[in-house]
Amino acid sequence: MRHIARTVTGMPATDGAGVKLKRVIGTPILDLIDPFLMLDEFGSDDPSSWIAGFPDHPHRGFETVTIMLEGRVKHADSVGNQGVIEAGDVQWMTAGRGIIHSEMPERADGRLRGFQLWVNLPGRLKMSPPRYQDVPAARIRSVEREGAAVRVIAGEALSVQGAASTLIPVRLLDVAMAADAHFEIVVPAAHACFIYVYEGAVHAPDRAGNRREVPKGTLAVLEGDTGVALSAGSAGAKLLLADGAPIREPVARYGPFV
Repeated sequence: MRHIARTVTGMPATDGAGVKLKRVIGTPILDLIDPFLMLDEFGSDDPSSWIAGFPDHPHRGFETVTIMLEGRVKHADSVGNQGVIEAGDVQWMTAGRGIIHSEMPERADGRLRGFQLWVNLPGRLKMSPPRYQDVPAARIRSVEREGAAVRVIAGEALSVQGAASTLIPVRLLDVAMAADAHFEIVVPAAHACFIYVYEGAVHAPDRAGNRREVPKGTLAVLEGDTGVALSAGSAGAKLLLADGAPIREPVARYGPFV
């Protein structure tokens, strides 16, 4: 089974028109986990920390994935796509050769919470036509195994195909584990893999095989071959699990251009 190679807790950041968030991947501490360029967690009960949102801004050369836990965000882009994503929904946008878009929060019970993940594209795909996938929660299939409910956002897991289509081999799961539940999944040996715990805590083996806790707000990079084995704590856990085939190309980036 894979082991915990390192853990990070991220750092405070501000993006867009002053939105306060926590950046977990894409920092001096953890630059990237190829092919994943960035992971942000945003969440606050204070609308002043997020209401200004992300007005029109460009992207090029990669894909952005927005996962909503609470609240509502309205999307519009230069290709003519628009829509609103709510709790449980996912937006998978391919910037490709270039797109301008906005992501503007809409008040929903005074709270906004979710994630944005950036997935790099290889050089041969960086000039792909931009596209937008609005993936409502109802389209994201969930499978239950031994106390774990797994929402398959992208890729294949437990014989279920994800709702979002991807340009490179990546998988993204949203996993909810009951108290003391155990969850195992096979991960291709060549893939990079991480988990980010956003509720509760899980345990996984370290390099020496000792049981190590990964608490709320912590990302664990999982290395090795075969699969991942996690055990939830007494309060259960919720986490993102992502794995993907490394691109292994030099990364030149400047803000929203890669």
